This record gives sequence, C-alpha cells and structure tokens, in this order.
Amino acid sequence: MKKSTTKPSASKRSLLIYDTTLRDGAQAEGVSFSLEDKLLIAAKLDELGLDYIEGGYPLSNAKDEAFFREVRHLKLIRSRIAAFGMTRRKGRKAAEDDGLLALQQSQAPVVTLVGKAWDMQVKKVLAASGEENLRMVAESVAFCRQKGQEVIFDAEHFFDGYKANPVYALKVLAAAADAGAAILVLCDTNGGCLEPDIERIVSEVFQQTTVMLGIHCHNDAGLAVANSLAAVRGGARQIQGTMNGLGERAGNADLCAVLPNVILKMGYSCRAGRHLNKLTEASRYVYEIANLNLPLSQPYVGLSSFAHKGGMHVHAVGKTSASYEHIRPEAVGNCRRIIISELSGASNLLAKSEKLALVKDPALVRKILREVQDLENQGYQFETAEASFDLIVRRHLGHYRTFFTLDHYRTVILKNHQAEPVTEAIVKILVKDTMEHTVAEGDGPVNALDAALRKAVEPHFPAIRQVQLVDYRVRVVNARAATAAKVRVVIESRDKHRHWGTIGVSENIIDASWQALVDSIEYKLLSEEDGQVAS
Repeated sequence: MKKSTTKPSASKRSLLIYDTTLRDGAQAEGVSFSLEDKLLIAAKLDELGLDYIEGGYPLSNAKDEAFFREVRHLKLIRSRIAAFGMTRRKGRKAAEDDGLLALQQSQAPVVTLVGKAWDMQVKKVLAASGEENLRMVAESVAFCRQKGQEVIFDAEHFFDGYKANPVYALKVLAAAADAGAAILVLCDTNGGCLEPDIERIVSEVFQQTTVMLGIHCHNDAGLAVANSLAAVRGGARQIQGTMNGLGERAGNADLCAVLPNVILKMGYSCRAGRHLNKLTEASRYVYEIANLNLPLSQPYVGLSSFAHKGGMHVHAVGKTSASYEHIRPEAVGNCRRIIISELSGASNLLAKSEKLALVKDPALVRKILREVQDLENQGYQFETAEASFDLIVRRHLGHYRTFFTLDHYRTVILKNHQAEPVTEAIVKILVKDTMEHTVAEGDGPVNALDAALRKAVEPHFPAIRQVQLVDYRVRVVNARAATAAKVRVVIESRDKHRHWGTIGVSENIIDASWQALVDSIEYKLLSEEDGQVAS
C-alpha cells in the first residue's frame, strides 16, 4: 500500500477523534434528531474539540442534505465536518453514482466512504466479484479525491473479513490507500470481536501500511470501548465513536469513556484533551436533545460516577479523594456527590451538611442519623431529596420554622363521558395570622394542589413565584401491599439559582405529594432567609 498524500498529521502519541453521533448515533432506537438538533449538537461537539463530526448521509434524506447546507453557516473552530456515503454501486461509473454525487454536492471537506472488506459480504450481499469490489473502492475514493475532498475509508466488517480471508481484506485496504484515502478505518461492524483479536489484527495491518489506521467498534459484546483502546495499542491513531455510545443495536464506542481513558489513563494527546472538562456537559446536552434519561452509573459522566453512599467510603474520601475515586471528577467536568441513606454513617451527614459540620456534637449527629435510617425504613430516600434532608437537619439544630399551618385540603375530580376530567383543589391554611382559603384547577390533583397552595402563600411570600416544578416521580414502596401500598413521591424544583429535590411518603399519593410540595416551598423560604443563592 502506498502512502496517502493527504494523510492527517498525528504523532505516535497523538490521536484524532471522529464523532458519528449525528449519523450512527441517530440510528439508535428511540432517537430522532431534527435538523435544528443536529446543528446544536455539532456546535457543542466543536466546543469539546473533536477533530471530525460526521453530519450524516446526504443521499438518504432531505434533512441530512439540509444539514450540510446549514452547517456551513456555523462558525466551527475546532472540528471538520464529514459526509458519509458508500462506494459506487456495482455496474455504475463513479461519476454517475447518485451517492458519490451527493457527497460532492454536500461540499463537506471530508467524506467517509464505507466499503466491503469481507469477501463473504461481497459475494452474498453485493452479489459482486472480489475484483469488482476492489474497483468500486478504488474508483470511489479516487473520484472524491479528485474533487478535493479528504477521504476516510471505512472498511466494513474488516475484522470478520480478515479472520476469514486476510489476503482479500488487505487488498481492499490497499485499493483505498492507493487511490488516495487519508485514513483506513477498521470496523468491527457486528461488534463481536474480543480485545486480543482487535489488538493483534490492528498490529498486523499496521506493519503493512504507512497510511493512518482508525478504529470503529460496535458494542454488541459490551466491548466497544475496550476494543477501541486495544486498537490504539495496536497502532490505530483515529478513534470513531458516538457521544454516550448511542447507536444501532447495542450502540457504538462511547466517546465519553474513550476520551478520558486514552487521555488520562494511556497518556495520549488529542485536541479534545484540552477541553476534557467540558465532557460531562456535552454528554448531558446530547441526552437532553435526544430526550433520553441519563444513566446514573455511566462511567466518568454519570450522576453517580463520583457518588458516595457507604459511610466507610465517605469517611475515607473526606481524608483523601483517591481512596475511592480513580480520577478527579473535575477533570471531566463532573462533581463529587455525597448521598444520604440508611447506609450512611456520621461522615455522610457531616460531608453533606455544612450546618452539621459546624456543630461539634457527635450525639446530635447520631440522633439525626437514626432518624434518617428510620425514615428510610418507612420508604423515604434522600439521595435525590436533599432539600428534605436539609429540613431535617434544621429541625434538630433549631434553625427551622413553619411559614404556614394546614387546616385542611381537598381535591375533587369531575369526569363525564364527553369531556376530559377536570381537577379542583381546595386549600385552607393559616399564613401570618391570616386564614387563606383558596381554590384552583389543574391538569391533575397534584397540579391543582400546587396551584391552590401557591395562591394562598404567594401574597405573603412573593419569592415563591420564582419556584418552578421541573419533575414529578412516583414509586411504589411495598408493591406486595397492592392498592394499600405506600408510594414515594419525589418532586424536583428550581428557581433562578438553585435546583433541589423533596420527598413525601404515604399510602395516599395525594398526601405524599403534599408533603413534597410543602417541603419544597419551606426549603425555598428558609433559604431566602439565609440569603443563599447557590445550589
């Protein structure tokens, strides 16, 4: 294989990172990016410093075609946009192939061409001869190179093809390299290879080419990240993957794990290494746009990645973070979290509460700990209800006061066969020596109850207008009790400066919701009195 004249610059300890979230990641079940979504994600990935952003397949749909038009108006600083396509069709000239013409019309500076590297696929899927496939690869790469585009060649099913017929798989790479491909990407398309095979095969190919090698791994065996690292050890210097591992079937190599591993653990450099502290933000941004829940335990960027729950762990981390953390969470833009639960020890409480840390009273700390453990035994969980935990601490320290006293509340649901149900809530509470009796309608009993409570409290405490409820979750605590089971309600609230969670537990879902609503408002008002403006 001859050396490409457009080979990207990379040293022995430098890597190029190629993101395919907008194409391969969009093939994940339940994911559908709009044009605006794709442009927003591209801008965020550019901030992260990824070398290549694959925008899509311009021939496949009007949205991807429009993306390449609109992305030209984005002022990308660090990333180059790549358009994805396939080698020319069998029996057609490159200059007449619709797919290749679409790549040219995209005006993307980089094109990524996928071609068959497994002779079985050539015969059974393309129904072509081995020689015809080699011509398809060479002519397609040459056509794009003649138009001035950098060409990355993705050798589809390369590892399976190499195992079955290494001579032919290498001929495919040679055809692409000789035609001017800048990078030869070896693809574990079925995602079934193990690390030793990946490293061995990449190493063998590395010895036979002067063209840069890349790696593209799928996660069907749960090894996409590990296999990507193995490929780097074997000589690959470009890594392809997606944010959060999004992709078809079991997904792709997760760049949120690949990047910190190669930079912090393996000592390689890349452009994104200078912006690694933006990784968690970028990860959650993609989840938000994709309308997907954040996996708590996702390595490096998950909410629980640096969360400590066991008392022994918290005690040790308080002395040295390295005792239970493999890196500084700030290195990837994440943060340490101390979780309060029945497994907590005194160290958890002291680490979690600045108020308690200032009180040198071990007996009081133990008393609070016993209450937390008793409440958790009843179904409470304070992991995401830190505001409710704060109120418990305040009560024990004498820093708590009530702002209103409940006389009663009532909710009514009216439903007839011709209309949607209408919910009405009535609240009667004593606020500052004034008995407030309010009525409000809502989309459901909790929404109506919240509206009625606010109507009663806001005239006396205008700061409540700043509070927004952003999430409401219900969980059955003891499912075996069937309809008599306790339910746990967690409400997340926010204002201009903070975000907090509160909890209520009861056999009655409305009462559990009331508890969480009251905690949220009281936490806001007590925080206002403290002059707190930060979360």
